[in-house]
Amino acid sequence: MAFEDKTLVCRDCGGEFVFTAGEQEFYESRGLLNEPRRCPECRQTRKRGGYGQGPREMHKAVCAACGVECEVPFAPRGDRPVYCDQCFANVREQT
Repeated sequence: MAFEDKTLVCRDCGGEFVFTAGEQEFYESRGLLNEPRRCPECRQTRKRGGYGQGPREMHKAVCAACGVECEVPFAPRGDRPVYCDQCFANVREQT
């Protein structure tokens, strides 16, 4: 199937953005059925916690692997291990 660039309108800012053929191919390869509804800038703003949501609340924790104090974007419950960024990356590589 040949893809062609499409011009879409962002639902947040109302600006136009191009949904490229390459992006369409990527979406299809991942099984994504819906076109993006936000422009790349608004997607980034949303990921960073924009739109009045404020910054993410961070919680202090102690890494289960190396014992260093770290901050995580969720409240540790105690029933599962919590890892610092480096140890989390190591654990993730092993799976």
